[in-house]
Amino acid sequence: MTTVSPTPDTTPATPPLTTPQVSAGQNPPPSMRLRELAFGAACAAAVRAAARLGVADALGEAPASAAELALVVDAEPAPLRRLLRALCCYGIFSEAADGKFVHTDMSRLLREDDPNSLKYIALWCTEPWTWDVWPHLDDAVRSGSSVFPGTFGKGFFEYLHQDAGESAQVFNRAMTTSSVQSAQDVADLLDLTGVSSVADIGGGQGHVLASLLEKHPSVHGTLLDLPGVVARADARLREGGRLADRVRIVPGDCREDIPFEVDLYIIKNILEWDDESTRRTLANVVAAARPGARVVIIENLVDDTPSMRFTTAMDLLLLLNVGGAKHTRESLVGRMSDAGLRVGEIHPVNAYLHAFECVVP
Repeated sequence: MTTVSPTPDTTPATPPLTTPQVSAGQNPPPSMRLRELAFGAACAAAVRAAARLGVADALGEAPASAAELALVVDAEPAPLRRLLRALCCYGIFSEAADGKFVHTDMSRLLREDDPNSLKYIALWCTEPWTWDVWPHLDDAVRSGSSVFPGTFGKGFFEYLHQDAGESAQVFNRAMTTSSVQSAQDVADLLDLTGVSSVADIGGGQGHVLASLLEKHPSVHGTLLDLPGVVARADARLREGGRLADRVRIVPGDCREDIPFEVDLYIIKNILEWDDESTRRTLANVVAAARPGARVVIIENLVDDTPSMRFTTAMDLLLLLNVGGAKHTRESLVGRMSDAGLRVGEIHPVNAYLHAFECVVP
């Protein structure tokens, strides 16, 4: 997308809109805070609108007016200024005294070219179907199950791939973004001393596996996931890729079978859909592994984490769309122990992931 080149602002002179910036010292009274929270959908919608319009991509390093940005993103200046004013209240963009807008640390994360971009994560969390299921949260809490089939007439993934192709693409890009960004954190954390073979179970496109193999040139790897997923594996792992000679790509379903033995099994963010899937996956790992093999399980937690607002929100969305749940430390340890794993140390990977070290007896 074209970035704004600063030009003289020819819009009629009006008093600048002074956008209040939220600071650590501000502490609105409970009555106002509750009003703000009740309007939380407006904030989510504003983030989504900015991402879809490409406002962050349009804004360069120089301050730009709403009129200048509007020309680039094909919007009306006055409504765009209102959108930016709302986002500034949350620290997403900042308005200068002359009424022009500049980037903040958060607004840069909405740029597509930012190495830590959250653009597609923001779009995924605000996809059209989310606005249809959130109002039924009370029904999900009463029943303890997904409201998705009752709302759309079919299951979540069936709907996503049959009726919401654009949303499915956003989902794939969001999951890829998240995996790429956390892969190096995982590779930096894990000690592979004494490990000659590692498998990423349900590992998606294999970004974690690729990061580990790049860091440890003597280690061989296996990627297991559904056929349609591994067909899009990281280019480094596919035929002709620089890691291909040390990789096996195995199409399959970890809930059905894990047909290989390795020194280290990694299971990341796949034990949150439902208890039966979790039970079967862990049972298959234990059945496949030799005694003494390591199993590292990496998940978001809804306790003991600095990202509680994020993880508890995702936990509720999982309830709505698939009837799943994020784990507490206790619930995840319980499921590992039930599967026969011996649980050892638990390490934070980053602000929103924890790694559980286990051994097969």
